[in-house]
Amino acid sequence: MRLEDTTPKDKLSWCIKWAASLCLIAAMAIRASDGSNYLDTLLSFVGVTGWFCVACIWRDRALITLNAIGMFILLSGILQRFV
Repeated sequence: MRLEDTTPKDKLSWCIKWAASLCLIAAMAIRASDGSNYLDTLLSFVGVTGWFCVACIWRDRALITLNAIGMFILLSGILQRFV
Protein backbone atom coordinates (compact mmCIF):
# COMPACT_ATOMS: atom_id res chain seq x y z
CA MET A 1 0.00 0.00 0.00
CA ARG A 2 1.46 3.34 -1.06
CA LEU A 3 0.51 6.58 0.65
CA GLU A 4 -0.38 9.32 -1.77
CA ASP A 5 0.59 12.90 -1.00
CA THR A 6 -2.59 14.96 -0.92
CA THR A 7 -0.93 18.18 0.22
CA PRO A 8 -1.48 21.08 -2.16
CA LYS A 9 1.75 21.84 -4.00
CA ASP A 10 1.57 25.60 -3.36
CA LYS A 11 5.18 26.49 -2.54
CA LEU A 12 4.27 29.05 0.14
CA SER A 13 1.98 26.73 2.10
CA TRP A 14 4.47 23.86 1.73
CA CYS A 15 7.32 25.94 3.22
CA ILE A 16 5.18 27.33 6.05
CA LYS A 17 3.77 23.88 6.82
CA TRP A 18 7.21 22.30 7.22
CA ALA A 19 8.73 25.21 9.15
CA ALA A 20 5.75 25.22 11.53
CA SER A 21 5.97 21.45 11.94
CA LEU A 22 9.67 21.66 12.80
CA CYS A 23 8.91 24.34 15.41
CA LEU A 24 6.26 22.12 16.98
CA ILE A 25 8.60 19.10 16.99
CA ALA A 26 11.33 21.21 18.65
CA ALA A 27 8.81 22.44 21.25
CA MET A 28 7.78 18.86 22.02
CA ALA A 29 11.41 17.79 22.35
CA ILE A 30 12.06 20.65 24.79
CA ARG A 31 8.93 19.74 26.74
CA ALA A 32 9.92 16.06 26.91
CA SER A 33 13.43 16.88 28.11
CA ASP A 34 12.00 19.08 30.88
CA GLY A 35 13.65 22.11 29.31
CA SER A 36 12.65 25.76 29.27
CA ASN A 37 8.89 26.14 29.61
CA TYR A 38 9.06 29.60 28.03
CA LEU A 39 10.98 28.38 24.96
CA ASP A 40 8.55 25.47 24.61
CA THR A 41 5.59 27.87 24.71
CA LEU A 42 7.21 30.30 22.30
CA LEU A 43 8.09 27.61 19.74
CA SER A 44 4.61 26.11 20.09
CA PHE A 45 3.09 29.54 19.42
CA VAL A 46 5.25 29.99 16.28
CA GLY A 47 4.30 26.51 15.05
CA VAL A 48 0.59 26.95 15.69
CA THR A 49 0.66 30.38 14.05
CA GLY A 50 2.34 28.85 10.99
CA TRP A 51 -0.31 26.15 10.80
CA PHE A 52 -3.01 28.81 11.18
CA CYS A 53 -1.57 30.57 8.10
CA VAL A 54 -1.53 27.29 6.16
CA ALA A 55 -5.12 26.58 7.22
CA CYS A 56 -6.16 30.01 5.92
CA ILE A 57 -4.40 29.37 2.60
CA TRP A 58 -6.14 25.98 2.33
CA ARG A 59 -9.46 27.42 3.63
CA ASP A 60 -9.75 24.51 6.08
CA ARG A 61 -12.19 25.64 8.78
CA ALA A 62 -11.35 22.85 11.24
CA LEU A 63 -7.63 23.69 11.14
CA ILE A 64 -8.36 27.43 11.31
CA THR A 65 -10.50 26.92 14.42
CA LEU A 66 -8.03 24.58 16.13
CA ASN A 67 -5.01 26.76 15.50
CA ALA A 68 -6.77 30.07 16.28
CA ILE A 69 -7.74 28.68 19.70
CA GLY A 70 -4.21 27.32 20.16
CA MET A 71 -2.73 30.72 19.30
CA PHE A 72 -4.99 32.41 21.86
CA ILE A 73 -4.10 29.92 24.61
CA LEU A 74 -0.36 30.06 23.94
CA LEU A 75 -0.29 33.85 23.57
CA SER A 76 -2.08 34.25 26.89
CA GLY A 77 0.61 32.06 28.47
CA ILE A 78 3.37 34.14 26.88
CA LEU A 79 1.77 37.41 28.02
CA GLN A 80 1.31 36.13 31.59
CA ARG A 81 5.08 35.83 31.85
CA PHE A 82 5.45 39.58 31.26
CA VAL A 83 2.50 40.84 33.33
